[in-house]
Amino acid sequence: MKNKSKNRGAPVKSIAFMIAVLVVVALLAYVLMAGVSFGIYDIGRAPEKIKLGLDLTGGVSVVYEAKNLNDPALAENLDMAMTIFRTRLTAEGFPEATVTQQGAARVRIEIPINETSAVQDPNEITQYLVQTAKVEFRDAQGGVIFEGKDIDEVFPAMEGAAYIVSFKLNDTATAAFERATTAAYANGEAISIFLDDEMISSPMVNSVIPSGEAYIEGDFTVDTARQLANQIRSGVLPLEMAEIEVRSITATLGVEALSLSLTAGLIGILLIFLFMLIIYRLPGLVADLALIIYMLIMLFALATIPGVQLTLPGIAGIILSIGMAVDANVIIFERMKEELRLGKSLRVSVRAGFARAFSAILDSNVTTVIAAIVLMIFGTGPIRGFAVTLLIGIITSFISAVFVTRGLLNLTINMGIGNRALYYSEKRKAAVEGGEA
Repeated sequence: MKNKSKNRGAPVKSIAFMIAVLVVVALLAYVLMAGVSFGIYDIGRAPEKIKLGLDLTGGVSVVYEAKNLNDPALAENLDMAMTIFRTRLTAEGFPEATVTQQGAARVRIEIPINETSAVQDPNEITQYLVQTAKVEFRDAQGGVIFEGKDIDEVFPAMEGAAYIVSFKLNDTATAAFERATTAAYANGEAISIFLDDEMISSPMVNSVIPSGEAYIEGDFTVDTARQLANQIRSGVLPLEMAEIEVRSITATLGVEALSLSLTAGLIGILLIFLFMLIIYRLPGLVADLALIIYMLIMLFALATIPGVQLTLPGIAGIILSIGMAVDANVIIFERMKEELRLGKSLRVSVRAGFARAFSAILDSNVTTVIAAIVLMIFGTGPIRGFAVTLLIGIITSFISAVFVTRGLLNLTINMGIGNRALYYSEKRKAAVEGGEA
């Protein structure tokens, strides 16, 4: 009697859980699309928080080239110049701008500009980028001890097994630094390093430094030590850069392209929903719900992950990842139908369908992820935008197809929906068997 009571209660619990899932999905969709306010907390609409790329919002694309192509330290100096460019763009309110190297001596900078940008004039931004950067070492009271021009050498090094940033000062700065470190050491204070009035490091002073040779300790890796050294050395732009190309993109073209792309994507998604529902019946309906959850997760990711821009190729990456999710569901459902035709139960068929399809789905997703990572690392501009959205989409679609779909499908079975006709066609089974005979 006890076991029968538990069995009778299982469908009720499953139905309640399914209703809860639908309510949560509906609430999440409402919050993301409409935004909500809770007293002092305000959650804006997710579509308005998505950063648009240069091809959608308009802006400027500029290419700089080093004038001295015979400089033996060209590669290192170009890397320093790119660090200065990124720091200045972030300080000006353009953290989504991209700075990439082209060839051995060129740097391409793409800056999306829209009505919310702090600076509207592209010429003002490009002129600002090639101005001399200002590096200052300041004491705890904010007084300037010395500037970047007073540093003779700075480079990443190792002290034992730890990475450090070592530097050497000229004679004038050496005397000022000795006085500053004497006071800072006595008071247990730090000396801060500022690049363009933005603090980039604030190391504590552990001893008086009379020689002008010192190093900065910290939890550095080889990359972060090199980056800090480059930032400190950027008191003067290390290369004379010539502006060789400036290209503007109007916002009107981007808005039209975005509208057409979204319309095309919406039509495609609706057709996919209809196809899955007609061909796979109840599993198709479950897959449609899983795809809705997938799209909500993608929307949240695009609106919250730093550095992600939505471009036209990026939209293509999202649509491609939706296709990958649907493809995974098709493989799973076909494997499941094969098990059902053998006369196995629904629960066993679902379990076997996912188990048999998992390796094929995993292999296809892993290879796509590898391709996306390679494009993201070596690609620039629109290619990188495509790779980033594709990578996010593939990871999300894999979770949606393998875990969300499986959970929802098991939930429908637990609800007591056991009519096999809702899962596959008996007529098709008879036709297949007749053909084999």
